[in-house]
Amino acid sequence: MKLQFTYGKLPPSLSLKTPSALLATWFGSGLVPFASGTWGTLAALPFAWLLWTWGGWWMLLLGTIVVSLAGVWAANEVGAHTGVKDAGFVVIDEVAGMWLTLLFAPFELWAWVLAFFLFRAADIVKPFPAGWADKKVPGGLGVMADDLFTALWSGVAIWFVAAYLPVNDVLAHLGF
Repeated sequence: MKLQFTYGKLPPSLSLKTPSALLATWFGSGLVPFASGTWGTLAALPFAWLLWTWGGWWMLLLGTIVVSLAGVWAANEVGAHTGVKDAGFVVIDEVAGMWLTLLFAPFELWAWVLAFFLFRAADIVKPFPAGWADKKVPGGLGVMADDLFTALWSGVAIWFVAAYLPVNDVLAHLGF
């Protein structure tokens, strides 16, 4: 369940000066007054690009692991302050999920754009076991697990598209 506080604001018990809130909101991107999950996912992309540029897929994998573990801690801390398992402004789960999805995608603009849309769609639908994890796994682990399961679905989809559909040929034919 996502609790909606006043859009664009943390509850009084939290501040962006608090490390857990800073991470859970992914440096405040979860505080955008609408579609916080989408904004959190978008905010994940420049960091993913930097990690991939700096060290390739293995650096993005390492980042995904670190953010996932930090996300469990941050979501637990924020949940303790709010009394809500997964407040709407918590978007570090979207960051980890987007990064995991990108590990299945080639390092090309079209693939990252498609990966973004596939992840957002899957995060909304929550295919099994994501929906189960969202409802049944407690605390920060549950907050993170549903998006990581979602990322596996969207990751396989982007991998399939990149491996089996002639996207680069179609884009070249269209002049891109």
